[in-house]
Amino acid sequence: MTGAVAGPGVAPFDLVPHNCFACGTLNRHGLGLLLHVEPRRSWTEVVLDERFEGWAGIAHGGIICTILDEVMAWALVGEDNWGVTARLSVDFKRPVPVSTRIRADGEIVSSRRRVVETRATLIEVEDGAVLATARGTYLAADPARKRELRKRYGFRFADDVAIDTPDGGVAVPG
Repeated sequence: MTGAVAGPGVAPFDLVPHNCFACGTLNRHGLGLLLHVEPRRSWTEVVLDERFEGWAGIAHGGIICTILDEVMAWALVGEDNWGVTARLSVDFKRPVPVSTRIRADGEIVSSRRRVVETRATLIEVEDGAVLATARGTYLAADPARKRELRKRYGFRFADDVAIDTPDGGVAVPG
């Protein structure tokens, strides 16, 4: 399994190795995030090293935005959805030190047709301090694009018995 693991309420799934800067295992310069997916939410923990530094000892703001965007986008996957970022707004609360364990949590706030509103929080694991918050708007893929993306990334449930439905969803027999 690469890139993501399912949590309670989501059938386990695998992704083929891919080049995504945030969660891909093929991108040697990327973050290599391991994302945990549950219905309507996603989270990850990571320790950023110096290659992601902006100011001395501080993670670059663009990297922080990437992590927040990723957990919000993966929150859609918990509902077997795929989407692209339409809008992202980040509030930086405190500098994010490199070499410190941080956790990002993303969740769906609301869905209207193909428009999905999300929010995320980045904290320092050791003391729980809020480092950044974000809000995002995602445009969910139509059924044809969803099928195409599932095929491209090898999205399949671990038991390999998932069936694509006509509306672009996935049904698991049983």
